[in-house]
Amino acid sequence: MSCSGEDCGSGWDMAEKGPVDSELRSKMSEIHGNPIVDSTGQLAKACNNNQVCLRFCLYLFPALSLLSGLQNSIQAVLTSEKETEGSSGNGGFIRRKLNKVVLAYSGGLDTSVIVPWLRENYGCEVVCFTADVGQGISELEGLEAKAKASGACQLVVKDLKEEFVRDYIFPCLRAGAIYERKYLLGTSMARPVIAKAMVDIAREVGADAVSHGCTGKGNDQVRFELTFFALNPELNVVVPWREWEIRGREDAIEYAKKHNVPVPVTKKSIYSRDRNLWHLSHEGDILEDPAKEPNKDMYMMTVEPEDAPNQPEYVQIGMVSGLPVSVNGKEFSPASLLSELNEIGGRHGIGRVDMVENRLVGMKSRGVYETPGGTILFTAARELESLTLDRETIQVKDSLALKYAELVYAGRWFDPLRESMDAFMEKITATTTGSVTLKLYKGSVTVTGRESPYSLYRQDISSFESGQIYDQADAAGFIRLYGLPMRVRAMLENAG
Repeated sequence: MSCSGEDCGSGWDMAEKGPVDSELRSKMSEIHGNPIVDSTGQLAKACNNNQVCLRFCLYLFPALSLLSGLQNSIQAVLTSEKETEGSSGNGGFIRRKLNKVVLAYSGGLDTSVIVPWLRENYGCEVVCFTADVGQGISELEGLEAKAKASGACQLVVKDLKEEFVRDYIFPCLRAGAIYERKYLLGTSMARPVIAKAMVDIAREVGADAVSHGCTGKGNDQVRFELTFFALNPELNVVVPWREWEIRGREDAIEYAKKHNVPVPVTKKSIYSRDRNLWHLSHEGDILEDPAKEPNKDMYMMTVEPEDAPNQPEYVQIGMVSGLPVSVNGKEFSPASLLSELNEIGGRHGIGRVDMVENRLVGMKSRGVYETPGGTILFTAARELESLTLDRETIQVKDSLALKYAELVYAGRWFDPLRESMDAFMEKITATTTGSVTLKLYKGSVTVTGRESPYSLYRQDISSFESGQIYDQADAAGFIRLYGLPMRVRAMLENAG
């Protein structure tokens, strides 16, 4: 309940009301405006301050039996307002003390600055967490020293590569999930596995909060926080970019110097990149103009297709129940298999995608993605399904794949809907077992062969030669029945 201005007192006549009890009179000094009394003899008040109005309602309504639960509700609102109002020089935030915060840490400028900022503003210990999802060994070197120099009490590093590929990438591959026709969801799949690990670490170290360095314009903030909500809704979530005064790189450098935080000396890329075992994404600089062609020196995982070998390379992908298990007859673990295909596909310029996508937060953005191994695997999975799935199943699977991709892109990995859809995908691909042979040549992937013990393809039926199972003469009756609606419509139009 709230009131403002004269609306709070319209229709009330003080002259006809009885005396006001002494406790209520003592509260009048807290209120600015004209006092009014209702039919119960209790005081109401015209005011412009919502909190004061709410506080006063605590005295107004206890006598009304039908509204007995309202007092607790209003008190909760007041408590919430007290926790959030005020100012600490940060746009109106007032911060309560936290015990320990687990920070998603990369070692770059932003996360290095977040460490002392958290300590200064929340009075907490900071545990830095870095997930190894295949971003490369160079990204992990010297992180512990950087974290502790920034003020962290410890750094935790977890190797999540196998979990990432097995439990996140492969289910999306099995589902055929592609966002807006092109994007193979590299960053989208990585965020929930990292956020899940942060929740686990928070439990292990006794942290009462988690934090990330995502900005307020991107998708990743949603992906991190929805995972936190799903796995531990009791955790506090601190997002510095939505609170602090820092607005750019120069501000961050100045803050770092002020707090004796060593500024990373690595040369800042003109591109914003995200790398993991599945892909490498590029945004920013020249890419912000959709009309501009990317510079050749931007790419890091793939060679220029025209510079790729002049001889094609054939690769055979073995799959069991919709999931890849081998390359050229050799079995690999999930992460090792993807690494192998990244190397093979990269040297042939496979898997480059340039697209303008619709971000979850509403804006369009242009991104360039390199997904060499993933492109090979998606092609193999689709081709094997052409043997093992019937027409109706493929159509339903393709329609659900669109929704599946949207859920993953939007950070709803742990949503019951995605989990239910995943159970469906696992069930219908149970017979998607076999192998696919692909030809890689100067940026293209071409299927040259496919086979499966569960193949629905029958040469004796599909052959143009007459056979025992399919009698070509039966087609006449089928066509007449199948085309009956068209014939009826034509007859009606001709009769008119």
